Formats: sequence, C-alpha cells, structure tokens
Amino acid sequence: MSVTDGAIEKIKGMIVSGKLKPGSRLPRESDLAAELGVSRNSLREAVRALSLVRLLDVRQGDGTFVASLEPQTLLDTVSFLLELHQDDSVLDILAVRRILEPGATALAAHNMTTDDIALLHDMLLEQESGTITDLVAHDLEFHAAIAVGSGNRILSSLLESISLPTARARVWRGLTEENAFARTIAEHRGIFEAIVARDSGLAHARAMSHIAGVEEWLRRAHT
Repeated sequence: MSVTDGAIEKIKGMIVSGKLKPGSRLPRESDLAAELGVSRNSLREAVRALSLVRLLDVRQGDGTFVASLEPQTLLDTVSFLLELHQDDSVLDILAVRRILEPGATALAAHNMTTDDIALLHDMLLEQESGTITDLVAHDLEFHAAIAVGSGNRILSSLLESISLPTARARVWRGLTEENAFARTIAEHRGIFEAIVARDSGLAHARAMSHIAGVEEWLRRAHT
C-alpha cells in the first residue's frame, strides 16, 4: 500500500468512526498530516482522491470539509469503491480492452492521417502540462482518437462502450500509485511515437503493455 493510499484509508476511518462528521472542516493541513504520520504532499493527494469520489468537499480559500452526504451521493460513493475493489466486471472489461485496443492501435498506425496524428500530438501536449485530474479527460480523448483512427467503426464503437466503465479505476490509480502519472504520460508518448513511425507491431506491443499495467494494478487492488 502506498503512503497516499494509507492516508486515504485513515481519513476514511476518521469519517466512518464519526471523528470527522459530515459538514465538519478538516484540521489544518500541517496538523492533520502530523496526526496521520504522512507528508503534506501525501495528504494533499489523499484529499484530492477523496474529493474525486465526493467524500470530501474542497472549497477554494475556505478549507476542506467532509461532504454532507445525501443518500444518493453516499450510495454512488460506496458503489464506486465496491466496483473498484470487489467487482470483477471491471477486470473483465479491462481484459476485453487488452484484447481489442492493441489491434485498434496497430490499425491506427497504418490508417491515421497526418492531420489525425497532429491532433493526437496536441492531446499529448495537453496531458503533459495538466494535472492528474486533467489526465482523466485527456486519457479518454487520447484512446478514443486512436480507436477512431483505426478506421474501423465497429471496433471504435466497441472500445468507446467499454472505456468509460474503467475510467474511474484508471483515475484512482493515478491518484494513489506512486509515479503512475509520469508512467502514463510516458506510455502514451511511446504509443504516439509508434504511430508516427507507422510501426504497427510496435504500436500493438506498447498499447498491450499500457493496458496490462492498469489491469495488473487493479488485480493487486482486489487482493
């Protein structure tokens, strides 16, 4: 378990135990970091992750508060955590992506136009200059553009339909696993470079490795 993951679990424990009540403000960052035994950077990542699933409400200039969870919000949050850690369907979907997406990437290396590749390059630059949270949307756009670039509409539609259910798992990995952000950017760049080189075999291999990395992380999260 990473330091950030540990901090996430401790904050969740404080909420579940009632030490932090809905609507209450979190202690000062330095005090809470000391109480949890983590660095302030790790605490910030934990808070960002918990705000993503709406357990915490970060108010710019006002502080961070435990969300005043309405029943549906609470159900959505619990559903997400169960989906991520217990529901094998997410793993099954990733396995399907691992089968389909490398083939689509190989086709894209052959079929994408110069304009398509230029657009893909712009997406890559946006990823590199953004935050972990920004990477969510950029990741979906990047993979969707490659799927469309395959030139096979059926394959593109299939990949679009199974991409969103795994998006939150990919985000959670980016927030909680050390160096996941930098690794994702590097893997995307490797895929892009294989497409630019029109090397279908290399594009296939790099896409396979990229998706397998997410799948491997999620399998560890289930244990």
